[in-house]
Amino acid sequence: MATVRFGVVGLGNMGLSHAQYLINGEIKGAHLTAICDQAPEQLDRAAGALGAEVKRFLRAEELFASGAVDAVLIATPHYDHPTLAIKALEQGLHVLVEKPAGVYTKQVRLMNEAAAASDRKFGIMYNQRTNPMYIKLRELIASGELGEIKRFNWIITDWYRSQAYYDSGTWRATWALEGGGVLINQCPHNLDLLPWTLGMMPERIRAFCHYGKHRDIEVEDDVTAYMEFANGATGVFITSVADSPGTNRYEVTGDRGKIVIEHGKMTFWRNRVPESEFNRTNGKVFGRPEVWVCDIPVPEGIGSQHRGITQNFVNAILHDEPLIAPGEEGINGLTISNAIHLSSWLDDWVKLPVDEELFLQHLQERIATSRTRKKASVRQQTVSIDGSF
Repeated sequence: MATVRFGVVGLGNMGLSHAQYLINGEIKGAHLTAICDQAPEQLDRAAGALGAEVKRFLRAEELFASGAVDAVLIATPHYDHPTLAIKALEQGLHVLVEKPAGVYTKQVRLMNEAAAASDRKFGIMYNQRTNPMYIKLRELIASGELGEIKRFNWIITDWYRSQAYYDSGTWRATWALEGGGVLINQCPHNLDLLPWTLGMMPERIRAFCHYGKHRDIEVEDDVTAYMEFANGATGVFITSVADSPGTNRYEVTGDRGKIVIEHGKMTFWRNRVPESEFNRTNGKVFGRPEVWVCDIPVPEGIGSQHRGITQNFVNAILHDEPLIAPGEEGINGLTISNAIHLSSWLDDWVKLPVDEELFLQHLQERIATSRTRKKASVRQQTVSIDGSF
């Protein structure tokens, strides 16, 4: 195979963006040959922008069976990600799925099992894994430069979304059609980066979610979660869509110091000797470790983002290049997300892995009373994703 023929399923903001850079030839070794959306007007609008040579399908199953594609990029609403990925894998197609992997871990685990049973490439659009800041942090932690991890704090409240955003689609911010709010829409990136950079998953979580606190929505728009890890480390994760100005500060403390990522800069407060060693040998009542403040050199920019993940996925198909974001790893951040929700619903601690059936039971109760927006009251829009990761 010299070229990967791509089909994009779902032509909302993200799907159309992917289709545009594919049709523009920005991904070496890939060519857009088909698009799919169940809304005829959306399909026609996209086809006008992408050209008549791109085949159009109203049903994903028809695209999968058409023989017109080798791989698909699934960019539909979240509940459909695992269902469509499984069907595509069963048709022998390579699958790249948008984040999140799904809404609940049970369906994602089934998707992972289907991928494992196939010989196809399976990736997820965790484009923040191309960001040089997070790559560098992961390398420093994995190399032992920071020592054993003691704590993390991530305040990620710059996912600002106004009411106009939620009013731009019938499916947004509903239990029935989106499956959650800030945790399932914006924060899958951050919840993926936590275990990816730290190299470990939490063991248990205590969380507090506020539902429709700042916006006229039924799902969470403000979250605070406390996490505990097997090695004794702890962490606090705070997010909201309503803080202005928001904050994005990721701080990781280890035995050898502290690393902070904020305002596009990485700073390492490095203990001259590990804190544990200083504590063992220090004899001064108010002694403190000597600390060096170091600016860590990191390449400028935010990395190759969506295009980088897509190019890597194509390279994996054509040249067996290792995936930056294997699809199977999508369950990690979703497990944390599900645990945060379940802890809030139960008003109690939740151990990981999450009780899948209990989570699904509580989710279905919320789906049953979901107040999905009526199409007549929504101004359906497709807009540029520039400025949103």
